[in-house]
Amino acid sequence: MSYPEPRYDGQSGLVNATLQPADRDPDLTFTSGTKAHFLAGRALTNGKFGLYRWEMAAASGGATPHFHRTIAESFYVLTGTPRLFDGARWTDGRPGDFLFVPEGGIHGFSNEADEPATMLILFAPGAPREEYFETLVQFGHGLEMTDEERSAFFLRHDNIWV
Repeated sequence: MSYPEPRYDGQSGLVNATLQPADRDPDLTFTSGTKAHFLAGRALTNGKFGLYRWEMAAASGGATPHFHRTIAESFYVLTGTPRLFDGARWTDGRPGDFLFVPEGGIHGFSNEADEPATMLILFAPGAPREEYFETLVQFGHGLEMTDEERSAFFLRHDNIWV
């Protein structure tokens, strides 16, 4: 096993880190009250990964079972008891639980509890999930699409519902 080829050849290092303060405003708020923080999107990571903090309001629902053909997805529970679907069964997550879903793996998540829940969600490689999430928020604010447009939207964003 070896490290990847170097992507930086300098000798002194760079001052190019990006800090996301914990108390910054969310990037999106869904009608359910769920808030999304784009911690490290595709643009910031040059497509290597996408990392999001998902703050789910109490009893806010989530994503029904689906899979992705081009990206792996990981979930790390920070607070609460979100429900996690591993393709076979739903489990009540607890802080510290981690779910890795390789490409093609059926999965879902939901917060059905009377308490909020927070997770980190990681996509690898990075995909344009910010546009996907922004459009989902618009659905909750009256965005109308035909069935054909909706199917094309989900296909374009590699969300295959089962």
